[in-house]
Amino acid sequence: MSPYTEITAEINKAAAGPQIAALFDFDGTIIAGYSVFSFLREQVRRGDLAPSEIVATVEAIGKFGLGRADFAALMSLSAQSMKGLKEDDYLDVAQLIFERDLAKKIYPESRALIEAHMRKGHTVAIISSATPYQVGPCAKYLGIEHIACSTMEVKDGIFTGELGGPLCFGEGKVNAALDLAKEKELDLANSYFYSDSTDDIELLEYIGNPRPLNPSQKLRDIAETRGWPVRTFKRRAGSNALGFTRNVATKLSLVGSALAGLPIWALTGSRQEARNFATSLFADVAGAVAGLKLDISGEKHLWVERPAVFIFNHQSDIDVLICSKLLRRNFTGVGKAEIKQMPLVGAAMEMAGVVLIDRSNSKSAIAALEPLVDRIKQDKISVVMAPEGTRTHSKKPKPFKKGAFHIAMQAGVPIVPIVIHNAMDVSPKGDSLYYPGTVEVEILVPINTSRWTVENLDKQVAKIEALYKKTLDKSTTAA
Repeated sequence: MSPYTEITAEINKAAAGPQIAALFDFDGTIIAGYSVFSFLREQVRRGDLAPSEIVATVEAIGKFGLGRADFAALMSLSAQSMKGLKEDDYLDVAQLIFERDLAKKIYPESRALIEAHMRKGHTVAIISSATPYQVGPCAKYLGIEHIACSTMEVKDGIFTGELGGPLCFGEGKVNAALDLAKEKELDLANSYFYSDSTDDIELLEYIGNPRPLNPSQKLRDIAETRGWPVRTFKRRAGSNALGFTRNVATKLSLVGSALAGLPIWALTGSRQEARNFATSLFADVAGAVAGLKLDISGEKHLWVERPAVFIFNHQSDIDVLICSKLLRRNFTGVGKAEIKQMPLVGAAMEMAGVVLIDRSNSKSAIAALEPLVDRIKQDKISVVMAPEGTRTHSKKPKPFKKGAFHIAMQAGVPIVPIVIHNAMDVSPKGDSLYYPGTVEVEILVPINTSRWTVENLDKQVAKIEALYKKTLDKSTTAA
């Protein structure tokens, strides 16, 4: 069962079809906090703002927050601060800021609502007073095609310092919704708008189904008098001593578990039994410390055929723990060589039999993987790998590398796909915190590799990559 079933229950019962819109505000609704501060910090870091501009911008933001300045004045000042910058450079910066700062601020519950609307075939859009540079990368990440924002004027690829047109604020959001309704033949009377602020009261009053999310106290009071359903989600980003402690304690439990396996080795003489003990102990202790729970479907496929090569889509550093909880014993993994530099953790990983490879040197990486074929054949040890080679920042996997598939083909064992749906809810990329949560995992039917050859390997890998995309897409595809 999805951890967000209660949150999406209303949408799951709603009418389907693209004539119904699901419109989302951005700051405070999809993400916690305000994206403008991340962009301001980056502009300061890059030296794009003079000291006087920094002071003026901070003062304008403060006045707007206190209701002492209008939004147009704030946006005009922002446009002026960008004068002379290349838009292409700013687009690159925007993507960097999203990956580094904003992605980890996405409310998992808001993402679940977006995906629920997509499953119903609704037309999902972000209507925000922010700029496309703030909203665009997040919309792409979430698979949202339509956005309406406040724009900056660009000529010959350079920001002019002027606004690009009417602001998407207040009545401007109503106009944006009407424009989208005309273009897509939407039924706004039966559509939804999610927002956290009374700045959006005009569209909240216009839409058929106003849905305040994480509302300000003022909007909460209005919602109560008008009978609008309200939801408040727990903030995901920022300083959180408990979340940081979970992260550290989880990694240290790996060291403790490895040490606990040493007496088993001494008493039994079996290094593998010691590794099995340590791995299972790590899975149980670290899982409890991190607050990680798994909702597993197809669990029987983990044990039908062993040894095997297990592959997983890599969303988060919590994936290591997820695989440990799933596989439990008689397996080894592959990690990046940089892990060796991590105090204690690197030694614990090597003691556990993890093969650490230098991804920058393809020849040495291939050489390091070759002994795994012998371990599978002789020791009956399974292998778990992420064919993407590194973490991705999306539900859509990166192109698969061939290492895992070569190993399975040469060893004559099946490939078992592990599909991880929402590990980023527990450990977002770029965040140092762990959040308690339930991760949905699907174990797919083992794939026979006995007829694979070097000549048809590319085709086989492409099939499995497509299988991952299809399985991951079903959470956002209309039934």
